[in-house]
Amino acid sequence: MAMTMKVYEVNRDGGIRVIRPEAEVLPLKTPEARHAYPACQCDQCDQSKRPS
Repeated sequence: MAMTMKVYEVNRDGGIRVIRPEAEVLPLKTPEARHAYPACQCDQCDQSKRPS
């Protein structure tokens, strides 16, 4: 299943500038590791820092 993607930027006045026009892209079955956010290390999210 394909999807479309368009890359644009909006300036502070609301003007839009297209960086890449709309194009059909195929999504990855599994995202590459470099595309994922690193695990959160804050005290609230880190299970190892929670009191038992």
